[in-house]
Amino acid sequence: MTQKVTIRDLAEAAGVSVTTVSQILNGKGERFSSDTQARVLKLQEKLGYVPDYNARNLIMRSTQTIGVLVPNLANPFFSMFIKGIQLASQDNKFIPIIFDANQNQALQNMYLEELIKRAANGLIIASATLDANDIDRILTRNGIPYLLFDQNDAQIGDRVWVDDYKGGQIAANYLLAAGHRKLTLLVPDDITQNIRQRIKGFESVMTKYRLAFSEEMMIKTPMTKLGGYQAVDQLIAKQSTAVFCINDEMAIGVYRGLQERGLRVPDDISVMGYDDIDLANFVAPKLTTIHQPAFEMGQVATELLIERIQNPRLPHQDKQLPLELVVRDSVKSNP
Repeated sequence: MTQKVTIRDLAEAAGVSVTTVSQILNGKGERFSSDTQARVLKLQEKLGYVPDYNARNLIMRSTQTIGVLVPNLANPFFSMFIKGIQLASQDNKFIPIIFDANQNQALQNMYLEELIKRAANGLIIASATLDANDIDRILTRNGIPYLLFDQNDAQIGDRVWVDDYKGGQIAANYLLAAGHRKLTLLVPDDITQNIRQRIKGFESVMTKYRLAFSEEMMIKTPMTKLGGYQAVDQLIAKQSTAVFCINDEMAIGVYRGLQERGLRVPDDISVMGYDDIDLANFVAPKLTTIHQPAFEMGQVATELLIERIQNPRLPHQDKQLPLELVVRDSVKSNP
Protein backbone atom coordinates (compact mmCIF):
# COMPACT_ATOMS: atom_id res chain seq x y z
CA MET A 1 0.00 0.00 0.00
CA THR A 2 1.45 3.37 -1.05
CA GLN A 3 2.27 5.66 1.86
CA LYS A 4 1.10 9.24 1.93
CA VAL A 5 3.73 11.77 0.86
CA THR A 6 4.85 13.82 3.86
CA ILE A 7 6.24 17.33 4.13
CA ARG A 8 9.57 15.75 5.06
CA ASP A 9 9.57 13.78 1.79
CA LEU A 10 8.94 16.98 -0.13
CA ALA A 11 11.69 18.84 1.75
CA GLU A 12 14.23 16.10 1.04
CA ALA A 13 13.32 16.00 -2.66
CA ALA A 14 13.70 19.79 -2.89
CA GLY A 15 16.91 19.85 -0.87
CA VAL A 16 15.57 22.34 1.67
CA SER A 17 14.34 22.25 5.26
CA VAL A 18 10.82 21.34 6.39
CA THR A 19 10.43 24.92 7.67
CA THR A 20 11.29 26.31 4.24
CA VAL A 21 8.67 24.08 2.57
CA SER A 22 6.04 24.99 5.17
CA GLN A 23 6.56 28.71 4.73
CA ILE A 24 6.50 28.53 0.92
CA LEU A 25 3.30 26.45 0.89
CA ASN A 26 1.65 28.84 3.34
CA GLY A 27 2.38 31.85 1.13
CA LYS A 28 5.19 33.18 3.35
CA GLY A 29 8.17 32.30 1.18
CA GLU A 30 9.13 35.80 0.04
CA ARG A 31 12.56 35.59 1.70
CA PHE A 32 13.50 32.56 -0.41
CA SER A 33 14.71 32.80 -4.00
CA SER A 34 12.20 32.48 -6.81
CA ASP A 35 14.06 29.32 -7.93
CA THR A 36 13.60 27.69 -4.52
CA GLN A 37 9.92 28.61 -4.42
CA ALA A 38 9.35 27.30 -7.95
CA ARG A 39 11.21 24.06 -7.17
CA VAL A 40 9.14 23.36 -4.06
CA LEU A 41 5.84 24.08 -5.81
CA LYS A 42 6.77 22.00 -8.84
CA LEU A 43 7.78 19.04 -6.66
CA GLN A 44 4.59 19.42 -4.61
CA GLU A 45 2.60 18.91 -7.78
CA LYS A 46 4.83 16.10 -9.05
CA LEU A 47 4.79 14.14 -5.78
CA GLY A 48 1.11 14.86 -5.12
CA TYR A 49 1.77 16.28 -1.67
CA VAL A 50 -1.34 17.53 0.18
CA PRO A 51 -0.73 19.36 3.48
CA ASP A 52 -1.96 17.61 6.61
CA TYR A 53 -5.00 19.64 7.58
CA ASN A 54 -4.88 18.95 11.32
CA ALA A 55 -1.14 19.64 11.55
CA ARG A 56 -1.62 22.91 9.64
CA ASN A 57 -4.36 23.93 12.04
CA LEU A 58 -2.09 23.38 15.03
CA ILE A 59 0.57 25.60 13.44
CA MET A 60 -1.78 28.30 12.17
CA ARG A 61 -4.14 28.08 15.17
CA SER A 62 -7.05 28.44 12.82
CA THR A 63 -9.23 25.92 11.02
CA GLN A 64 -10.42 28.55 8.50
CA THR A 65 -13.85 26.93 8.70
CA ILE A 66 -17.35 28.26 9.23
CA GLY A 67 -20.04 25.99 10.58
CA VAL A 68 -23.46 26.50 9.00
CA LEU A 69 -26.65 25.07 10.48
CA VAL A 70 -29.84 25.25 8.38
CA PRO A 71 -33.25 23.70 9.07
CA ASN A 72 -34.03 22.29 5.61
CA LEU A 73 -31.73 22.19 2.58
CA ALA A 74 -34.60 20.87 0.45
CA ASN A 75 -36.17 24.33 0.63
CA PRO A 76 -34.85 26.35 -2.36
CA PHE A 77 -34.65 29.43 -0.14
CA PHE A 78 -31.90 27.82 1.94
CA SER A 79 -30.18 26.51 -1.19
CA MET A 80 -29.75 30.12 -2.34
CA PHE A 81 -28.72 31.16 1.18
CA ILE A 82 -25.97 28.51 1.10
CA LYS A 83 -24.78 29.70 -2.34
CA GLY A 84 -24.24 33.17 -0.85
CA ILE A 85 -22.30 31.64 2.06
CA GLN A 86 -20.13 29.62 -0.32
CA LEU A 87 -19.22 32.63 -2.48
CA ALA A 88 -18.26 34.84 0.47
CA SER A 89 -16.34 31.97 2.11
CA GLN A 90 -14.40 31.31 -1.08
CA ASP A 91 -13.56 35.01 -1.47
CA ASN A 92 -12.16 35.03 2.08
CA LYS A 93 -10.42 31.62 1.89
CA PHE A 94 -12.74 29.97 4.43
CA ILE A 95 -14.41 26.57 4.09
CA PRO A 96 -18.10 26.27 5.07
CA ILE A 97 -19.19 23.05 6.78
CA ILE A 98 -22.93 22.77 6.20
CA PHE A 99 -25.38 20.75 8.27
CA ASP A 100 -29.05 20.20 7.43
CA ALA A 101 -30.94 19.59 10.67
CA ASN A 102 -34.10 18.50 8.82
CA GLN A 103 -36.33 20.45 11.23
CA ASN A 104 -35.14 18.10 14.02
CA GLN A 105 -34.33 19.84 17.32
CA ALA A 106 -32.21 16.95 18.68
CA LEU A 107 -30.24 16.85 15.44
CA GLN A 108 -29.65 20.60 15.58
CA ASN A 109 -28.26 20.31 19.12
CA MET A 110 -25.99 17.43 18.10
CA TYR A 111 -24.62 19.31 15.08
CA LEU A 112 -24.02 22.39 17.20
CA GLU A 113 -21.99 20.29 19.65
CA GLU A 114 -20.02 18.65 16.83
CA LEU A 115 -19.12 22.00 15.28
CA ILE A 116 -17.78 23.16 18.65
CA LYS A 117 -15.73 19.95 18.99
CA ARG A 118 -14.26 20.46 15.52
CA ALA A 119 -13.12 23.97 16.46
CA ALA A 120 -15.00 25.86 13.74
CA ASN A 121 -13.84 29.48 13.73
CA GLY A 122 -17.44 30.72 13.75
CA LEU A 123 -21.01 29.65 13.19
CA ILE A 124 -23.96 30.81 11.11
CA ILE A 125 -27.12 29.49 12.71
CA ALA A 126 -30.16 29.69 10.45
CA SER A 127 -32.64 28.10 12.80
CA ALA A 128 -35.58 29.78 14.44
CA THR A 129 -36.25 26.82 16.76
CA LEU A 130 -33.00 26.91 18.77
CA ASP A 131 -33.17 29.21 21.78
CA ALA A 132 -31.00 32.30 21.18
CA ASN A 133 -30.00 32.56 24.85
CA ASP A 134 -28.91 28.92 24.94
CA ILE A 135 -26.86 29.45 21.77
CA ASP A 136 -25.21 32.52 23.25
CA ARG A 137 -24.37 30.77 26.53
CA ILE A 138 -22.84 27.71 24.84
CA LEU A 139 -20.89 29.49 22.12
CA THR A 140 -19.69 32.43 24.22
CA ARG A 141 -18.40 29.99 26.84
CA ASN A 142 -16.42 28.23 24.11
CA GLY A 143 -15.14 31.49 22.61
CA ILE A 144 -16.85 30.91 19.24
CA PRO A 145 -18.27 33.93 17.41
CA TYR A 146 -21.64 33.37 15.74
CA LEU A 147 -24.31 35.02 13.66
CA LEU A 148 -28.04 34.39 14.00
CA PHE A 149 -30.49 34.20 11.15
CA ASP A 150 -34.31 33.98 11.49
CA GLN A 151 -34.07 35.18 15.12
CA ASN A 152 -35.45 38.67 14.60
CA ASP A 153 -36.24 39.31 18.26
CA ALA A 154 -32.82 38.25 19.53
CA GLN A 155 -30.69 41.07 20.92
CA ILE A 156 -27.52 38.99 21.27
CA GLY A 157 -24.89 38.02 18.75
CA ASP A 158 -24.45 39.53 15.31
CA ARG A 159 -27.38 39.10 12.94
CA VAL A 160 -28.61 39.53 9.38
CA TRP A 161 -32.34 39.96 9.09
CA VAL A 162 -35.35 41.16 7.15
CA ASP A 163 -38.41 42.86 8.64
CA ASP A 164 -40.91 39.98 8.55
CA TYR A 165 -43.52 42.15 10.28
CA LYS A 166 -43.31 44.55 7.34
CA GLY A 167 -43.42 41.57 4.97
CA GLY A 168 -46.75 40.49 6.45
CA GLN A 169 -48.02 44.06 6.10
CA ILE A 170 -46.99 44.21 2.44
CA ALA A 171 -48.87 40.97 1.73
CA ALA A 172 -52.04 42.11 3.49
CA ASN A 173 -52.02 45.54 1.88
CA TYR A 174 -51.64 44.04 -1.57
CA LEU A 175 -54.46 41.50 -1.14
CA LEU A 176 -56.81 44.09 0.37
CA ALA A 177 -55.99 46.60 -2.39
CA ALA A 178 -56.97 43.90 -4.88
CA GLY A 179 -60.40 43.79 -3.24
CA HIS A 180 -60.05 40.54 -1.26
CA ARG A 181 -61.80 40.37 2.10
CA LYS A 182 -62.30 36.62 2.62
CA LEU A 183 -58.70 35.67 3.33
CA THR A 184 -56.94 32.54 4.57
CA LEU A 185 -53.37 32.17 5.83
CA LEU A 186 -51.39 28.94 5.54
CA VAL A 187 -49.00 28.72 8.51
CA PRO A 188 -46.89 25.97 10.12
CA ASP A 189 -47.87 23.99 13.21
CA ASP A 190 -44.78 25.27 15.02
CA ILE A 191 -44.91 29.04 14.61
CA THR A 192 -41.41 30.44 15.07
CA GLN A 193 -40.42 34.05 15.74
CA ASN A 194 -40.00 35.11 12.13
CA ILE A 195 -43.27 33.47 11.06
CA ARG A 196 -45.09 35.03 14.00
CA GLN A 197 -43.87 38.43 12.84
CA ARG A 198 -45.31 37.84 9.35
CA ILE A 199 -48.66 36.91 10.86
CA LYS A 200 -48.64 39.90 13.21
CA GLY A 201 -47.81 42.24 10.34
CA PHE A 202 -50.69 40.82 8.32
CA GLU A 203 -53.04 41.15 11.31
CA SER A 204 -52.00 44.79 11.94
CA VAL A 205 -53.20 45.79 8.47
CA MET A 206 -56.50 43.94 8.91
CA THR A 207 -56.99 45.75 12.22
CA LYS A 208 -56.12 49.10 10.64
CA TYR A 209 -59.01 48.68 8.21
CA ARG A 210 -61.30 47.31 10.93
CA LEU A 211 -61.48 43.87 9.41
CA ALA A 212 -61.81 40.78 11.56
CA PHE A 213 -58.73 38.62 12.11
CA SER A 214 -58.96 35.37 14.02
CA GLU A 215 -57.42 31.90 14.42
CA GLU A 216 -60.13 30.58 12.09
CA MET A 217 -58.45 32.39 9.22
CA MET A 218 -55.36 30.20 9.60
CA ILE A 219 -54.77 26.65 8.39
CA LYS A 220 -51.82 24.91 10.05
CA THR A 221 -49.79 22.60 7.84
CA PRO A 222 -46.09 21.79 7.25
CA MET A 223 -44.06 24.44 5.40
CA THR A 224 -43.52 22.21 2.37
CA LYS A 225 -45.10 21.61 -1.01
CA LEU A 226 -46.80 18.54 0.46
CA GLY A 227 -48.08 20.63 3.36
CA GLY A 228 -49.69 23.11 0.97
CA TYR A 229 -51.15 20.28 -1.09
CA GLN A 230 -52.65 18.61 1.99
CA ALA A 231 -54.30 21.87 3.14
CA VAL A 232 -56.31 22.38 -0.07
CA ASP A 233 -59.54 20.71 1.08
CA GLN A 234 -59.63 22.90 4.19
CA LEU A 235 -58.86 25.92 2.05
CA ILE A 236 -61.72 25.19 -0.35
CA ALA A 237 -64.10 24.66 2.57
CA LYS A 238 -63.40 28.19 3.82
CA GLN A 239 -64.56 29.65 0.48
CA SER A 240 -61.90 32.33 0.62
CA THR A 241 -61.11 34.43 -2.43
CA ALA A 242 -57.38 34.57 -1.63
CA VAL A 243 -54.78 32.67 0.41
CA PHE A 244 -51.51 34.02 1.79
CA CYS A 245 -49.02 31.15 2.10
CA ILE A 246 -46.31 31.82 4.65
CA ASN A 247 -43.73 30.51 2.18
CA ASP A 248 -43.59 29.73 -1.55
CA GLU A 249 -43.18 25.99 -1.00
CA MET A 250 -46.69 25.85 0.49
CA ALA A 251 -48.07 27.96 -2.36
CA ILE A 252 -46.73 25.56 -5.00
CA GLY A 253 -48.37 22.65 -3.17
CA VAL A 254 -51.65 24.60 -3.16
CA TYR A 255 -51.38 25.05 -6.93
CA ARG A 256 -51.23 21.29 -7.43
CA GLY A 257 -54.12 20.58 -5.06
CA LEU A 258 -56.38 23.16 -6.65
CA GLN A 259 -55.56 21.95 -10.15
CA GLU A 260 -56.46 18.36 -9.25
CA ARG A 261 -59.84 19.57 -8.02
CA GLY A 262 -60.56 21.48 -11.21
CA LEU A 263 -59.97 24.92 -9.71
CA ARG A 264 -57.86 27.64 -11.32
CA VAL A 265 -55.41 30.18 -9.95
CA PRO A 266 -56.27 33.06 -9.82
CA ASP A 267 -59.74 32.75 -11.43
CA ASP A 268 -61.19 30.64 -8.61
CA ILE A 269 -58.79 31.59 -5.83
CA SER A 270 -55.84 33.96 -5.66
CA VAL A 271 -52.59 32.64 -4.18
CA MET A 272 -49.72 34.66 -2.69
CA GLY A 273 -46.42 33.36 -1.34
CA TYR A 274 -43.37 34.53 0.58
CA ASP A 275 -39.62 34.11 -0.21
CA ASP A 276 -39.54 34.37 -4.03
CA ILE A 277 -37.75 31.07 -4.64
CA ASP A 278 -36.70 30.35 -8.23
CA LEU A 279 -39.74 28.12 -8.85
CA ALA A 280 -42.07 31.07 -8.24
CA ASN A 281 -41.21 32.39 -11.70
CA PHE A 282 -41.70 29.02 -13.42
CA VAL A 283 -45.05 27.75 -12.11
CA ALA A 284 -48.17 28.65 -14.09
CA PRO A 285 -49.46 31.18 -13.39
CA LYS A 286 -46.29 32.85 -12.09
CA LEU A 287 -46.50 33.33 -8.33
CA THR A 288 -46.98 36.74 -6.72
CA THR A 289 -44.82 36.76 -3.60
CA ILE A 290 -42.61 38.69 -1.18
CA HIS A 291 -38.96 38.60 -2.25
CA GLN A 292 -36.38 37.79 0.41
CA PRO A 293 -32.77 38.28 -0.80
CA ALA A 294 -31.65 34.78 0.21
CA PHE A 295 -28.34 34.81 -1.69
CA GLU A 296 -27.38 38.25 -0.36
CA MET A 297 -28.37 37.21 3.17
CA GLY A 298 -25.98 34.28 3.07
CA GLN A 299 -23.24 36.41 1.55
CA VAL A 300 -23.59 39.26 4.05
CA ALA A 301 -23.90 36.86 7.00
CA THR A 302 -20.59 35.25 6.05
CA GLU A 303 -18.80 38.55 5.54
CA LEU A 304 -19.96 39.84 8.94
CA LEU A 305 -18.96 36.62 10.67
CA ILE A 306 -15.47 36.66 9.13
CA GLU A 307 -15.07 40.28 10.22
CA ARG A 308 -16.00 39.16 13.73
CA ILE A 309 -13.54 36.23 13.63
CA GLN A 310 -10.74 38.53 12.53
CA ASN A 311 -11.65 41.29 14.99
CA PRO A 312 -13.49 39.94 18.05
CA ARG A 313 -13.70 43.44 19.60
CA LEU A 314 -15.94 44.83 16.87
CA PRO A 315 -19.16 46.43 18.13
CA HIS A 316 -22.43 44.55 17.59
CA GLN A 317 -23.12 43.99 13.88
CA ASP A 318 -26.74 44.22 12.77
CA LYS A 319 -27.56 44.23 9.06
CA GLN A 320 -31.11 44.55 7.75
CA LEU A 321 -31.78 43.68 4.12
CA PRO A 322 -34.87 44.86 2.19
CA LEU A 323 -38.00 42.92 1.27
CA GLU A 324 -39.78 43.53 -2.01
CA LEU A 325 -43.26 42.82 -3.35
CA VAL A 326 -43.04 40.85 -6.60
CA VAL A 327 -46.29 41.13 -8.53
CA ARG A 328 -46.85 38.34 -11.05
CA ASP A 329 -50.01 36.54 -12.16
CA SER A 330 -51.45 34.57 -9.22
CA VAL A 331 -53.60 37.31 -7.63
CA LYS A 332 -56.57 38.84 -9.45
CA SER A 333 -58.68 41.86 -8.61
CA ASN A 334 -61.86 40.99 -6.71
CA PRO A 335 -64.29 43.91 -7.17
